[in-house]
Amino acid sequence: MTATYTFDVFSSLDGYGAAGGDWTGYWGKQGPELLDHRLALYDQEQRMVFGAHTYRLFTRMLADSTEDSDVRDPWVTRMRNLPATVVSTTLEGTLDWPDATVESGDAVDVVARLKKESDVPLRSHGSLSMNRALLAAGLVDRLQVTLFPVVTGASGLDPVFRGASDFDLELVERRTLDGHIQELVYRPTLH
Repeated sequence: MTATYTFDVFSSLDGYGAAGGDWTGYWGKQGPELLDHRLALYDQEQRMVFGAHTYRLFTRMLADSTEDSDVRDPWVTRMRNLPATVVSTTLEGTLDWPDATVESGDAVDVVARLKKESDVPLRSHGSLSMNRALLAAGLVDRLQVTLFPVVTGASGLDPVFRGASDFDLELVERRTLDGHIQELVYRPTLH
């Protein structure tokens, strides 16, 4: 039996994973339902998988944040305390993450091995280029998109699916959080 791999991503309606300008975290749209739901998702035993770029972003954001910032929401703290694998050919040594290891090599090979060996589900939040490669390789079992009700055409950063292959998506779960945020969970298959 292989572990389930979930690609978990936040997105604006127009497909951006983040925005510049005066947008705040969550595009300023978070509410108690979203935050409670995220905490429940990350309260389950699982192993996080990050690419080096996303790992560096998370550690920098956490180091630069205050106790009151969005970066320190309870679900993020819980995520940081889960076991994690960082896939990288450039990182070495001890990581600034409580239970993280570096796996050097191609992400497709590393995640294929983790799926065979892991006793717990695997989850990746962000890590867009790595997860696009994993989607193309057929290693993503669940694509979880949290869709925020914003269009960031002028300030959007990090197009979530830029350069991705074509996929058919089977909707397996959906929920509305705080009356305006959509969480859509799909089973992707290469088209």
